Amino acid sequence: MTDLQPLRRALLSVSDKTGLVDLARALAGRGVELLSTGGTAAALRAAGLTVIDVSEVTGFPEMLDGRVKTLHPRVHGGLLAVRDDAAHIAALDEHAIAPIDLLVVNLYPFEATVAKGATYDDCIENIDIGGPAMIRAAAKNHAFVTVLVDVEDYTQLLAELDGNNGRTTLPFRQAMAQTAYARTATYDAAVSTWMAAAIGETAPRRRAFAGHLAQTLRYGENPHQSAAFYTDCTSRPGAATATQVQGKELSYNNINDTDAAFELVAEFAPADGPACAIIKHANPCGVARGKTLLDAYRAAYDCDRTSAFGGIVALNHPIDAATAEEIVAIFTEVVIAPGASDAAKAVFASKKNLRLLLTPGLPDPTAASITYRQVAGGLLVQDKDTQPLDPANIRVVSKRHPTAAQMADLRFAWTVAKHVKSNAIVYAKDGATVGIGAGQMSRVDSTCIAAQKAQDMATALGLPASPAIGSVVASDAFFPFPDGLLAAAAAGAIAVIQPGGSVKDADVIAAANEAGIAMVFTGQRHFRH
Repeated sequence: MTDLQPLRRALLSVSDKTGLVDLARALAGRGVELLSTGGTAAALRAAGLTVIDVSEVTGFPEMLDGRVKTLHPRVHGGLLAVRDDAAHIAALDEHAIAPIDLLVVNLYPFEATVAKGATYDDCIENIDIGGPAMIRAAAKNHAFVTVLVDVEDYTQLLAELDGNNGRTTLPFRQAMAQTAYARTATYDAAVSTWMAAAIGETAPRRRAFAGHLAQTLRYGENPHQSAAFYTDCTSRPGAATATQVQGKELSYNNINDTDAAFELVAEFAPADGPACAIIKHANPCGVARGKTLLDAYRAAYDCDRTSAFGGIVALNHPIDAATAEEIVAIFTEVVIAPGASDAAKAVFASKKNLRLLLTPGLPDPTAASITYRQVAGGLLVQDKDTQPLDPANIRVVSKRHPTAAQMADLRFAWTVAKHVKSNAIVYAKDGATVGIGAGQMSRVDSTCIAAQKAQDMATALGLPASPAIGSVVASDAFFPFPDGLLAAAAAGAIAVIQPGGSVKDADVIAAANEAGIAMVFTGQRHFRH
């Protein structure tokens, strides 16, 4: 085996024709013989290039609606033969098989077919068989064969040939082989994941995960950690699919926090009015609804102005200029929304480092998907927490019943609490959070922290009293003892929403009645760790 390998014969078979003709013309200009199949061959001939059909090489026509065309010894022998093995070369000569030095394949668009909601049968028909088989063969024999599976590598190949007198280097072939194996792995992962969902298999014996590199990142959560961002090839609106209009490159923490912000604000349907969520370190520090987007932003900001500095702002309506003016009044890392007016874009342009992300819509908060987290030696996999509050499950357990306005605030606070790290406590009033306690080991501590934040904002804004007075409170899990509920009552809360289910429920209900608080149970928990 030598490091440099010449290209004399190439097989091209692609679904995505982007850059195909330019690549083929450049190869032909270097004296490379072109083999091809079906639509690829037709596209090359239409461009005036000379192409040999694979069916001429194999002696068999394409069969079974194109399912069988490259699965043949004259193709795989040409890809797999070890060029410095005398027995291999003798076998090629005996069976009149010519070596193939370059394979260019991109696969049937299975992921795109699934993403557009195709039928089960259409998805099955878009599972490529011959392509992955050829890719794996060429990648295995990368000592002698170059394999390309991504359009973005075409120019790199041509540069490699120009720099090495029409030959490729072993490091280049190794890099392309690694990419090729990753592509077939991600393809198979997409198929197996789709099929598990299609047949209702929630815990398959084997589970594969796949991603496509979107960008390398400067670092991870901290500067000493390397990091990269991969997309899962779905079309769900969010940080992965948004258009970045301006601003610095997104960081690991930016992407994580932006995802948290957009998923939260998407809980509030645009048809029900404007909403805003401000996130800091993956936790909301202010969430609000308003008559206008500006009202919603101001109310969210007033929940915790200190934490909002350097935060992520997510909105459920296209951004107008007035709201943009208010947002840029403080340092903001990222703004994400389903659109923005030209006037708003002009306002944001005055802050060149601010990252503005625009999406074509909001993610569906009820869409089924899975989440996973690595632990030592394995992965934890679960359904995404998409369950909305079911009105039929709401049960008033206290003597006092919440008013209609209080019930609306309870629902709002419950929705926000679903996106706060446990133990989560959310105080809300008039469609806006006024205090949030997140991630504490004790629910009492979360309750007290949220109340203190409300008092701190009262002081900062010059209010006569804490906005927690007259508020409602949501708890993501049950109060195990009355102490947390009593702390909320001491802060001025007048209604509570919680799952219930504690062995001490009777004591907690009695405490609520004694404090004159309305309390409802949901029978539903929203831990978020």
